[in-house]
Amino acid sequence: MGVSYLNNASVSRMPRSVLRAMAEFAEGYDRAGPDSRAAAAMVEDAARGVRRMVSGMLRCQPDEVSITQSTTDGINMVAGGLSAAPGSNIVMREAAYEHHANVLPWLGMGLESRMMPVDPDGLFGMGDLEAAVDGRTALVTLSHALYNTGAILPLGEVGRMLGGSVPFFVDAAQTVGCVECNCSRMNCDYMALNGSKWLCGPMGTGLFYCSRRAAPGLRPVILGGESAMVYERDRIAFKDGPGRFEGGFRNHVGVAGLEAALRVVSGVGLDVIRRRNMAHAAALREGLADIPGVVVYGTGGEGHTSVVPFNLEGTDPAGVVERLEARGVVMALREIGPLKTVRASPHFYNTIQDVERAVRVVADVRNA
Repeated sequence: MGVSYLNNASVSRMPRSVLRAMAEFAEGYDRAGPDSRAAAAMVEDAARGVRRMVSGMLRCQPDEVSITQSTTDGINMVAGGLSAAPGSNIVMREAAYEHHANVLPWLGMGLESRMMPVDPDGLFGMGDLEAAVDGRTALVTLSHALYNTGAILPLGEVGRMLGGSVPFFVDAAQTVGCVECNCSRMNCDYMALNGSKWLCGPMGTGLFYCSRRAAPGLRPVILGGESAMVYERDRIAFKDGPGRFEGGFRNHVGVAGLEAALRVVSGVGLDVIRRRNMAHAAALREGLADIPGVVVYGTGGEGHTSVVPFNLEGTDPAGVVERLEARGVVMALREIGPLKTVRASPHFYNTIQDVERAVRVVADVRNA
């Protein structure tokens, strides 16, 4: 029967066209001669295609989009390149409820961390945000949607409140490709995302948005001939545009695959993807809730992605994940604060049969 893969909030499966695009690029690149003008043109064409399609999704300019290897790459670009005066602070949600990648780099800056309390769904109060931000705030960092509950944070409201007066970073790993993500409406300065989650691209690909207004104040953390030029003996001039943050060689085969994945996602359309995802999530929540001894967390619905966290009462969730996979259903072990959970995350390519199979298998594991 194959695998019912419901772990897209971690890494999505890749369409066949993506696999073909990577194989064809690798063969063509090698045939042209890796260090040749023809190969360089292939690389630039793929990167240009990625920037064009991603900028359309984010409602920004192509030259504001840099290619990275992961969301974590983009986060560290800001944490390592942002200038902050002594005594500055960073505002974020309570660390225990946030993804590690959107906490550790900020803590590593050695600044005061002001952490807002959250409710069981992971949401914070706007009053708490207003109280935390002051004249010494170097950055506000928030996830667009939460990896553990799927709750979508009100970042448009946050952007309006900040009004461009405080640098604003968005971790969009859990939204681009499944939920509308508009940089202009959020009024954010920086955004990082992953190519291998909801965009269905290959591992080792990511994207970093840096607004034109913020770019001059962010020092690149990876220096090389691709990102900077040396003047005289000790002066460095950084390049403008996306090259500023692309020091070193890129994963060219992965970029070609990501370009193909973006074509698939764009072709299906965000509205269709959103409807399918939420229909799968609703069916999964309903089916799981009908199983005695299964606890489903959060409310789900339009304020969420298709993430569905749950547990089997009295059963170790790590063991549940292992037993589900042994029966052909792939989910993930995650946490909501101190609570370990099983996390399901269907995507548009999943079928109702995948959902129904998952519910049956969870029931079997519960009754075993």
